[in-house]
Amino acid sequence: MATHRSARKRIRRNARCQQYNRQNRQRMRTAIKGLRSALDSGDLEQARARLVPTVSLIDRLVGKGVVHASVAARTKSRLTRHVNRMEGAAGAR
Repeated sequence: MATHRSARKRIRRNARCQQYNRQNRQRMRTAIKGLRSALDSGDLEQARARLVPTVSLIDRLVGKGVVHASVAARTKSRLTRHVNRMEGAAGAR
């Protein structure tokens, strides 16, 4: 257990930040799941509508340090690539 006041305060602060980061990561995962479900169902309009807010949320979380920039870039790239492939398949029909 911490013995200094500053160490006790740091423990409290770390707990608050951990809770905040957990909530935000869960928001990101939920948004990604919603986009992937739209992709799986074949609903192009819904996928397009969900892509922009999802990418925006991921970018905000990178700025706050919740998600690493490389992980965010990879995730955004994959999601965008799936939506673009779906658009190409829809255009080929």
